[in-house]
Amino acid sequence: METGREPGEIQLLDQQTVARIAAGEVVERPASVVKELVENALDAGATRVEVEITSRKGTITGIRVTDNGSGMTQKDADLACVRHATSKIRTLFDLSRVQSLGFRGEALASIAAVSRLTLTTRKAGSSLFGIRIVNEGGEVIERVECGSPEGTTVEVEEIFFNTPARRKFLRSLPAEMAYITGILERIILSRPDVAFRVLHNRKVLMSGPGGSVQDAALHLFGTGVGSALIPLDFEGSLIRVHGVISQPSLSRQNPYQVFLSINGRPVQSRALSLAVKEGYGTLLPGDRFPVAILDIRIDPQLVDVNVHPTKREVRLSREGEVKREISLAVENALRDMDLTFDALEPGRASTQATISPAVGSPAYHIGEPATATVAEPGRAIRADTDRRLRQTELGLSAGKAGETPVPDLEVLGTLDNTYILACPRGGEDLILIDQHAAHERILYEQVLKAGEREPECQELIVPVPLHLSPREAAILPALFPILEEIGFSIEDFGRGTYAVRAIPVVLGKQVGQEGVREVIAALLSGDVRQDSSEKDRILKVIACRGAIKGGTPLTQEQCRSLIWQLRRTEHPFSCPHGRPTMVTFKKRDLDGLFYRT
Repeated sequence: METGREPGEIQLLDQQTVARIAAGEVVERPASVVKELVENALDAGATRVEVEITSRKGTITGIRVTDNGSGMTQKDADLACVRHATSKIRTLFDLSRVQSLGFRGEALASIAAVSRLTLTTRKAGSSLFGIRIVNEGGEVIERVECGSPEGTTVEVEEIFFNTPARRKFLRSLPAEMAYITGILERIILSRPDVAFRVLHNRKVLMSGPGGSVQDAALHLFGTGVGSALIPLDFEGSLIRVHGVISQPSLSRQNPYQVFLSINGRPVQSRALSLAVKEGYGTLLPGDRFPVAILDIRIDPQLVDVNVHPTKREVRLSREGEVKREISLAVENALRDMDLTFDALEPGRASTQATISPAVGSPAYHIGEPATATVAEPGRAIRADTDRRLRQTELGLSAGKAGETPVPDLEVLGTLDNTYILACPRGGEDLILIDQHAAHERILYEQVLKAGEREPECQELIVPVPLHLSPREAAILPALFPILEEIGFSIEDFGRGTYAVRAIPVVLGKQVGQEGVREVIAALLSGDVRQDSSEKDRILKVIACRGAIKGGTPLTQEQCRSLIWQLRRTEHPFSCPHGRPTMVTFKKRDLDGLFYRT
């Protein structure tokens, strides 16, 4: 078709296209709408906020946010849905000291551009009448005076009705609800002084009473987490930190329950989350993270909140110093528990690596002469390891060894009860095998094959109760079909409580409440996908949890059994997560290290 324009000719876009492009940056999904509307309510000084989500046939159909904040005059209401209209900044200089949650003047305009938005508001202390404005696709279709309480209600319907491509890529209802509850968890914890109520189809989903951060944590996470939190209050040269952190006995496999806010703005920062963990020293294992809810107060001029359109990220001009002070704040709070670090850090003085023979082997032990010993693993540990290895051995084919690229290996010893030292029979190379990664590979391939037949599960003598946060409770039901395929049996008891009645056989009979909770928490910490990739992720988590751990002492016979099983796997050189199971040191490379020719 003839357009009358040369290819590549520059032209101005029409305002409708511009508005939808801008909306695409701010409104990614329904959770983005909830975030922007709740932040506007908080900026308006609200002390009570109610969020109501409606859904039908697996799709979110409406979002309503009501607050008792300052409200708007009719003049301000007319400007509220106009792009770049804002009450929160006046000049460029204001950007360097932003204290409000929103300031770009894009939220309502962007939401209105891709939905049907109804704004009802009345200014506090003004006349008895408020105003209702209905905006559809960026066009005002109704404007009337109406009775209204002080404050503001924004109702959003038919989200993405005019952008079907965006609507097509929305996830399942449980996944979208998990995004919403995840965002609201962070907002409620960053503003515990505000009372929140969140409903889904008129059913209360989560709430915050309006009080202390401990009160908010108790309402969201239950007594199991709430009773294990200790207060933190610290003032340094750059920052002031207030909130709660968990006792070392309560930890998670990843930092998804480290909740941070900067000047009241929820942020996600792996660097700052790691700073919180570093404050625990060796009170936590290297692969564990605490539960923490911390608000960091800092000079606004040291924070750039304008990095991302949705304000998810911030940039700190003196990040290194801030991280050090956060770690110090955590360390001080733990010391105030009347517990000394020496008492809480078992083995702190003996972190030196040692090389020891596998138990039963005649090889030498290299270590401090005064303390050099070869400890026989405890009877319970040895029996548990034997059980795990027998279990995985049953699922292997004896004929696979002839096809394996892994040579027959002779066990020399172990390093730090984590790595098996071996060499090929008749060879000269040195091979180090990660015992956890090796067993994880073996287990993964077995549970993968087991998925092709009836799942092997074992009933628990006593069902394990799970008290989940709102976000976790929103995710878990979406995983039920896949979990049942693998061998879990989980019942819903309402209000975020579930009972685990059966687990896959590969997790073992000794798994307790914390072990089951770790597996479920690891599954819940990622995104929800109801497809083959989600099932594969769950199988990897189960294999990881069921495998022999690093730090577990192995006998020589157990080392041999593990190597025998690894040689019979399809992919023996890496674990399911891609880490190597073994590393080879060629003799010529060792000769080079000693300058031998």
